[in-house]
Amino acid sequence: MSRVRRGGFILWTSVADHAPKHVHVFRDGALIVKWDLERNRAMQGRATRRIVRLIDELREEGKL
Repeated sequence: MSRVRRGGFILWTSVADHAPKHVHVFRDGALIVKWDLERNRAMQGRATRRIVRLIDELREEGKL
């Protein structure tokens, strides 16, 4: 399990979670988007450009 706080969001992933590999993005305790890391698209909710940028940065840092 990985949990990262960045830019006012909490991004959470789990190795034991179902496929495809994805990240849950929360703000103020509410799910904003569930993002498919394999297809690079939203599975549930909507992602802003800011959220997509944060996800890309965390991937580059090896945290996702």
